Amino acid sequence: MQIKEVKANQGKIDVEGKIVSKDPIREFNKFGKVGRVCNAMLEDDSGKIKLTLWNDEIEKVNIGDKIKITNGYCSEFQGEKQLSAGKFGKLEKI
Repeated sequence: MQIKEVKANQGKIDVEGKIVSKDPIREFNKFGKVGRVCNAMLEDDSGKIKLTLWNDEIEKVNIGDKIKITNGYCSEFQGEKQLSAGKFGKLEKI
C-alpha cells in the first residue's frame, strides 16, 4: 500500500517509507504510568503521513531510516491523518 492510499480510521495497513523528520519526545501520564510519545514524518514516492511513535518505538527509528509498518492503524486528529503501529501492529527497520 502507498501512503496516499491510507485513509483515516483504517486498520490492517502495511506500508513502507522513510523517516524524514522527528519531533521532540513528549511525556504523558495515564493511569498512573508515565509514557512517551513522538511524532515523525513518514514519506514514500506517493506522499507523506504523520507517524506516531510510542515508548520503545521512539529509539528504534531515526531520520533517514527506511521502515515497514505491518498491520498498522490510521486515526485522525484535528483533521490530520496519523499512522501508528498500534497495539496489534509491528514497526521494523528495513
